[in-house]
Amino acid sequence: MVGAHREPSQRVTLMTRNFCTHLVYARRWPIVGRLAYVLLKALGSEIPLSVKIGSDFQLVHGGFGVVLHPACVIGNNVKIYQGVTIGRGDTFREAEQSRFEGVHIGNDVLIGSGAKILCNSGMLHVGAGTIIGANAVLLRTTGVGEVWAGVPAHLIGMRSDPKYQ
Repeated sequence: MVGAHREPSQRVTLMTRNFCTHLVYARRWPIVGRLAYVLLKALGSEIPLSVKIGSDFQLVHGGFGVVLHPACVIGNNVKIYQGVTIGRGDTFREAEQSRFEGVHIGNDVLIGSGAKILCNSGMLHVGAGTIIGANAVLLRTTGVGEVWAGVPAHLIGMRSDPKYQ
């Protein structure tokens, strides 16, 4: 049996990760959705009920410190590490004065720990297969299969996966 011989601390980490991911999907259920949202928040993740999330989503390390704006759309097979923030970059303005429309994360995207994806106006799109490095601050739309890193983030390469070339 795969995984039967894991150390106790590894089993607890896997259970927590799976539990948090299950809570993300439970937000869609009519009766327990609000409770799932509150539990996620208590565990350190702010993922509003309005955030649309595709299949095979992963909150790595339990998603501790993850904050998503209510106008986010997350595609399929997206992996988000701890400490990620996705939302408005113009928080110095009142919400009513903001031109921010939302952030769309494409399929097969990996967002490294501590990364920030911030949009000042319109809709920011993160292309399918994009990798955003740890602690990067992404301020603009990306293409398909790109690798971004730095503060502010800039294009540093392309994924080697033929699916994105």
